[in-house]
Amino acid sequence: MGVPDLQLALLLVAIDPTLGGVLIRGPRGTAKSTAARALADLLPGAPFVQLPLGATLEQIVGTLELQDALRHGRITWRPGLLARAHGGVLYVDEVNLLPDALADVLLDAAASGVHTVERDGISQRHAARFALIGTMNPEEGELRPQLLDRFGLCVELSNPDAAAVRAAIVRARLAFEADPAAFVACHHLQQQTLQQRLQRARQALGTLTWSDELIVQACAQALQSGADGLRGDLTLLKAARAHAAWHGKTAIDLADLRAVAPWVLAHRRSGTAAAAAEGAASAITPPWQSAAPQRTSAAPYDGSAPQDGKLQGESPPRHAAAGEADWGALPPQPVGMAPPLAQIPGGWPVPKP
Repeated sequence: MGVPDLQLALLLVAIDPTLGGVLIRGPRGTAKSTAARALADLLPGAPFVQLPLGATLEQIVGTLELQDALRHGRITWRPGLLARAHGGVLYVDEVNLLPDALADVLLDAAASGVHTVERDGISQRHAARFALIGTMNPEEGELRPQLLDRFGLCVELSNPDAAAVRAAIVRARLAFEADPAAFVACHHLQQQTLQQRLQRARQALGTLTWSDELIVQACAQALQSGADGLRGDLTLLKAARAHAAWHGKTAIDLADLRAVAPWVLAHRRSGTAAAAAEGAASAITPPWQSAAPQRTSAAPYDGSAPQDGKLQGESPPRHAAAGEADWGALPPQPVGMAPPLAQIPGGWPVPKP
């Protein structure tokens, strides 16, 4: 409720888990984790696995019991969280606080759909196709660009600024707390409709293909946004296909690309593109060239004639005093003059005229 972009982004990841998951960025109390748990209810029988705080690498990827191999001649594999989340949702809260090595493993498995556990020359390969959902509060730290790029979609949340929207959210929350069973029963029909639509979209995904013109458009859009690498181009095409499947289309068109582009490309802007944007912003006329001339309070000014010998509208000098428009400038500093070369002991001889 009140977050249509997030709802659609989560549905796209559920339609095509190879998108690489969705990262939800927002302040505290914006229902990031609630939205992640709601997605699992749309996947009948799908597991919802939450990565616990302080999880180790073995807990995530699983482990091979070598003692059984030595004693009984067979390999026993203990599944980890990746295997348990297969076919469902893997939720990582505060993903920006997760060690980089663990985040890399999660993102690799989410993008490939498989994972291989290796230990002492013995390997075990298993399926790990799930919808990865990560949440973070930017106030607590950012993700490294390398990890940020691995998330397929990124949605920015903000606090609702309309009183009517906030009131609707509060009413829904109070109704759920008062009687959870009645609240779920009230929305059962809508939930069932969404489940059926999601299932149809997942089935139709394989029937949709990209035209050459659409591929060129996607690459041009990624290039224009300054996206690093080609992962943005590929994700943009996959997200557009999932968007077309969700809306029941028989072909992917430019409108699908435009609909998903902000979630795919915004977090992939390179430093060069950001610097170019900052350079364009700094090209704006400086304040001392556009600001109206400021007057001192020593005497009233009626606007009829210039004051202190300045022309009306003249820009203040670079050595303007504190309080004038040229903020941050330092006054000129006196510099001593060097004595003539002839007066310096041991200096070069001055030729006589």
